[in-house]
Amino acid sequence: MFDFGIVTKWINDLLLGVMPQWLATTIECALVGVALLLMYSVIAIIYIFYERKVCGWIQCRLGPMRVGPWGLLQVFADVFKILTKELIVLWDTDRLLFSLAPYFVVVASMLMFACLPWGNGLQVIDMNIGVFFIAAVSSIGVLGILLAGWSSNSKYTLIGAMRCGAQMVSYEISTGIAMMTVICLAGTMSITGIVEAQADGWFIFTGHIPAIISFVIYIIAANAENNRGPFDLPEAEHELTAGYHTEYSGIHFGFFYLAEYLNLFIVSGIAALLFLGGWMPLHISGFDAFNNVMDYIPSPVWFLGKAFFMSFVFMWIRWSFPRVRIDQMLKRMEILDANRLVQPRVDGIVRVVRMAFLIYKKYINL
Repeated sequence: MFDFGIVTKWINDLLLGVMPQWLATTIECALVGVALLLMYSVIAIIYIFYERKVCGWIQCRLGPMRVGPWGLLQVFADVFKILTKELIVLWDTDRLLFSLAPYFVVVASMLMFACLPWGNGLQVIDMNIGVFFIAAVSSIGVLGILLAGWSSNSKYTLIGAMRCGAQMVSYEISTGIAMMTVICLAGTMSITGIVEAQADGWFIFTGHIPAIISFVIYIIAANAENNRGPFDLPEAEHELTAGYHTEYSGIHFGFFYLAEYLNLFIVSGIAALLFLGGWMPLHISGFDAFNNVMDYIPSPVWFLGKAFFMSFVFMWIRWSFPRVRIDQMLKRMEILDANRLVQPRVDGIVRVVRMAFLIYKKYINL
């Protein structure tokens, strides 16, 4: 499989040959930043159109069809409409925190987006604690949502922010434990190392029972952590109007909307990297001709294909199940009682994972 690190190294050597190192580094950082912002915007636009079409297909509709051929320009029309809207700030709001909250959410999603390896050699930085960094940065988005709900000085936004904070914090533990299973299988916290450990087989196939259980736990927890249906209680329209971003308009509302779809791509990409081999092609033992053909497919195509497949699974779940009540999701526990909320779930998940590992060690890994 082609290593894109050769291309990036050639560009670096080319710049170093005609300018000093500090200037070459500055230009490279600028180019990487522009490329990330461009991909960030393009993927958000693609995902908005993607979910509208998937939603229409599930509900036996056509989706957007009027603006442009097959409705392709509908998203651009919506983006233009949001950009031209007035930024309205109410009198009794905390103006500083009200304006900062959308940027917290966008920055958190951009930091996670920058850590995803798109292919062999296509990564901004390969940290040896990549999984831990993503789990830590994802908590910044919680701060933005809590600030948005509190600074808006509205009961709807405050209730939505409290729900979102409780939901995201509680389900982050389940997501972290599912990631720890993959770390134990790969023996490293580096995302690139985890993908390379799946060269002989994706963990969803070679990890047996522990990997399958972790994969299911990750899908459910990631769905809840991203506030997507059936866990979209912070934005429950019939209860809270629009949840924590009820009072936002214009580009500030657009930032929340943008981050929501980018977070969908991020959790789908993480699932592809941890469980489905990332950019590693599909190999079947004994089918050498088939494996050679799969090796010709570029690594970014594999990663994007798996990420889009996982996104389709998340969308399918959202538009197939009804929204649960807040007491059903939190199991009738007090939101502010953190020990009663989190500890039973942690104990139950730890028991399941421990039992799965014992079964794997005793009966499968002989």
